[in-house]
Amino acid sequence: MPTAASQATAPVLAVDQGTSGTKALVICPERGVIGSGFAPVRPRYGPGGRVEADPAELLSSVVDAGRAALADAGEPAGAVGLANQGETVLAWDPDTGKPLTDAIVWQDRRAESVCAELAESAEALRDLTGLPLDPYFAAPKMAWIRRTLTREGVVTTSDAWLTHRLTGAYVTDAATAGRTQLLDLDRVEWSRQALEIFGLDDERLPRVVDAAGPVGTTNAFGPELPLTGLLVDQQAALLAQRVTEPGTAKCTYGTGAFLLAQTGEVPRRGGSGLVSCVAWRLAGRTNYCLDGQVYTAASAVRWLTDLGVISGAADLDPVGSSVPDSGGVTFVPALAGLAAPWWRGDLRGSLTGLGLDTTAGHLVRALCDGIAAQVVALADAVADDLGEPLTALRVDGGLTRSALLMQTQADLLQRPVEVSALPDATALGVGAVARLGLDARLSLPDTIPAWRPAAVYEPRIPADRAADRLGEFRAAVAALTASASRTAS
Repeated sequence: MPTAASQATAPVLAVDQGTSGTKALVICPERGVIGSGFAPVRPRYGPGGRVEADPAELLSSVVDAGRAALADAGEPAGAVGLANQGETVLAWDPDTGKPLTDAIVWQDRRAESVCAELAESAEALRDLTGLPLDPYFAAPKMAWIRRTLTREGVVTTSDAWLTHRLTGAYVTDAATAGRTQLLDLDRVEWSRQALEIFGLDDERLPRVVDAAGPVGTTNAFGPELPLTGLLVDQQAALLAQRVTEPGTAKCTYGTGAFLLAQTGEVPRRGGSGLVSCVAWRLAGRTNYCLDGQVYTAASAVRWLTDLGVISGAADLDPVGSSVPDSGGVTFVPALAGLAAPWWRGDLRGSLTGLGLDTTAGHLVRALCDGIAAQVVALADAVADDLGEPLTALRVDGGLTRSALLMQTQADLLQRPVEVSALPDATALGVGAVARLGLDARLSLPDTIPAWRPAAVYEPRIPADRAADRLGEFRAAVAALTASASRTAS
């Protein structure tokens, strides 16, 4: 049995299971990150908004990345924490752990038919759960699985299955449960009314637990380790960015871009189109946040890459810097629909203003404008709901390596953009709660890395020029909306 002293100094293994891969870190409280590992995941895209992943690949990526991080560190860990994708779901056999379906990824849109049928319950669901009725969230996907794929086993978010395969426990943390649209936002427990609306009232759902605390033990990574931390990915990044006070915010630029603002111990149900959800629950006390989403960020970069316009994200800066601006091109990268504050999953992307003189550089510039303009819309919505503007935005994620995108973001936001000096914020956040779950003597601030920016981007254009560029983007969105309405009628 480890002593209190050994717990305080033991490294923890932090595993971030994401859409396109799993990153694992071994984090020492005194030496920082001492080991890392990565294993790719390959989502499959198909017609009708289909986005799926092989559950076996999700599990093997967790194990492979965790083992690689421990091997890189060259020393054992005292506990493990697991972050997850949030809204990705699957059906599985609770006796054997065998998947009964593929994992339906958070970007999947096939549950639109479920949402259309339940439109009359949209306001009731928002009041209950803080979430708008949209296929992005887990419950519509869960209902779709039950209607079209299988009635067998249990249907849950991916974290419950992964945790069960690692430890045998059947649990989910409060923040992940809050991404389902089945959790009562105020009571932080499963809502019988929401379950009935979705036709899921007979489901056996996992027990809702705190983000920090012992869940079970696993030998998947070698010698037996306690699993002491569970947290959904964006909330883990919120924690690692030290966005712990009301009014502060962060944005993570990954497959999508996700802006979260802390609201404290009271949920804020604003009218701006943002999601109100659980940030984390620790020692039975719940913190809340406002959440806004951009469905396609790095996935839009990958789309340009697949078309041969660029060879990858590393090309954003050199290719985009070959031209001074977008050359009149406007790109609405709604390749999986528009999320907050529009909630128009039926929309698809648009490229306008193309000419014979349009180059790859113009397309890259237009993409950066399109991503940044959506984040500005989220920041404006946060300001409306909180009653005051953000003073700055803390950012993390792979696309923050693009100076062009970050400068574009600062220009359009007209606020400083502070890039985290610590990569892999999600893993660092779940590592913090794993340490808290391992050593109950610690307080939350004791476990979070010190905040420091690697770079700060200040606006370089005047406010009127930023307003003009944002106006062009909003006009393009309005044109898309009008076109979709004409088509529907």
